[in-house]
Amino acid sequence: MNDAQTEGSYRAGFAALVGRPNAGKSTLTNALVGSKVAITSNKPQTTRHTIRGVSTTEESQLILVDTPGLHRPRTLLGERLNDLVRETLLDVDVVGFCLPADQKPGPGDAFIARELAELQRAKRTPVVAIATKVDVVDRKRLAEHLIAVDQLGQWDAIVPCSASGLIQVDVVRRELSSRLPVSPKLYPDEMLTDESPVTMIAELVREAALEGVREELPHSLAVVVEEMVDRPDRPADRPLTDVRVEVYVERDSQKAIVIGRGGSRLKEVGTKARAGIEEILGHRVHLDLHVRVAKDWQRDPKQLRKLGF
Repeated sequence: MNDAQTEGSYRAGFAALVGRPNAGKSTLTNALVGSKVAITSNKPQTTRHTIRGVSTTEESQLILVDTPGLHRPRTLLGERLNDLVRETLLDVDVVGFCLPADQKPGPGDAFIARELAELQRAKRTPVVAIATKVDVVDRKRLAEHLIAVDQLGQWDAIVPCSASGLIQVDVVRRELSSRLPVSPKLYPDEMLTDESPVTMIAELVREAALEGVREELPHSLAVVVEEMVDRPDRPADRPLTDVRVEVYVERDSQKAIVIGRGGSRLKEVGTKARAGIEEILGHRVHLDLHVRVAKDWQRDPKQLRKLGF
C-alpha cells in the first residue's frame, strides 16, 4: 500500500473528455492510459461508444470516459449521441473540455461551453479546459488560442498539451486527478479499460475503414461483430478465432468506397484491423468482413436499435 492510500488521500473517480468532433479526445485518452483503448481518426464522429480508459498512479486512479463529439445534431443518430454525452456528464467527477490549438474556437465550442456552464451551475462539476494539439502551432498562435479559451467560460484550470507528442500529458492527468474525490481504487491496477473485446473489435474495424476516405463516409458507417468463435480443432498453444463482422453504410456509392477497386481497400481494412484484434486477443484471428447497405440508417429508429444505438 502506498503513502497516499495509507494517509487516506488517494483519489479515484471518473473524468469525461468532451469537445467538438476531432478535438483530440481519443488520442488524449490513449496517452493518459498509456495504451490504445480508444480509436482515433482524422475524421469527425469517430467515437460512437463510451470508452473507459483507466489511468492508475501511486496517487490516483483516473477513469476516463471518452464520449462522442458534442455537436448540433442533424440526424436522429446525432441526437442520440448528444444525449449519450449529456447522460455521461451527469455521472462524472470532473470534465476535460478539449479545444484544438490548430483551430480557432467557433460556434461549436461555444455550444459546448454553454452546456458545460449549465453543468457547473447544476452540479458544481469542475471543468478543466485542455488546449490540445499544441505541437502543430507556433507560440503566437498558442497564446491567442489560450486567451480565446479563457474568454469562453469559467474554467477551473487551462492546460496546453499535445497527446501525440506527449507534451504536458502528465499535467493534464494531475489537474484532472486532483479534482477527484478521496477514494480507494475502483479498478485493479492492471485494468486499462472495461470495454468488452467485441466492442473494441468493432471499433478497430471502424477505425481501419475510416482511414483515407472522403468526408461523407464517417457519419454513415456502423460496424457490428456478428460472430466470434474459437476453432475447436486447434491446439491449446496455437488458438485461432473466427470473427465475422458486418460493416454498414447508407448507400451503394459508399459501399463501393469501403470495398475499393477489386476489393483492394476492404483487404487493407481487414489486414489493419486484424493486427489490432490479434493484439487484443493475444492470438491469431481469421477476420471475415462484409459490407452491407442499410439505407438511411441514421434516421431510422428501427435500424438504429439494430445497430446498437
